[in-house]
Amino acid sequence: MTDLFADQQPSVQALVEDTYLLKGFALQHDAAILAGLAQVVELAPLRNSVTPGGFKMSVAMSNCGDLGWVTDTKGYRYTIQDPLSGKPWPAMPAAFKLLAQQAAKTVGYEHFEPDACLINQYKVGASMGLHQDKNETDFNQPIVSISLGLPAVFLFGGSLRSDKPLKVPLAHGDVVVWGGKARLNFHGISPVKAHPHSMMDARLDGHLNKHRFNLTLRKAG
Repeated sequence: MTDLFADQQPSVQALVEDTYLLKGFALQHDAAILAGLAQVVELAPLRNSVTPGGFKMSVAMSNCGDLGWVTDTKGYRYTIQDPLSGKPWPAMPAAFKLLAQQAAKTVGYEHFEPDACLINQYKVGASMGLHQDKNETDFNQPIVSISLGLPAVFLFGGSLRSDKPLKVPLAHGDVVVWGGKARLNFHGISPVKAHPHSMMDARLDGHLNKHRFNLTLRKAG
């Protein structure tokens, strides 16, 4: 398969140890990424899930790949089927996997094989509290996070929830990769603010318009 991202010349910024911001890394091929996103949410619609504590999340979610991350009153976990449909999660679009692998390779993770992609949709005002990605089986694999749509402020903390987080502005097409000593660091998103984004308005329509989307690719199984 042709590597769609071989010609990328990203601007790479080290945020903290083992954590990198690749500015605009997804921009050159965002048409393929946005097309894949639209296909996935048509097959597995976005939904506002409930946490084990009974709190309804402000962020709507879906998944693609062999495994999908879910939350409900029973806990946090990965499943092979979409609980809403009883069907397997949609296949991960090739563009998602290629972009994530190239981003990981750019900062030193040569053999990233994501099998899960969590899709988060943020309306204006939605946020994500500080949390760890810790339901995966192999913490030697990195996390690759792709930002689309409205800008946001990424909060990247330390190994303790009480550690003061770094505030990182993210724009459409930015990619963050973290692993190694930072793999279990707490992270989140500040409340998303309204902002004109004509490119997204032109590429997406209906319920996909005027939101922030985040694709988080992981090796879960």
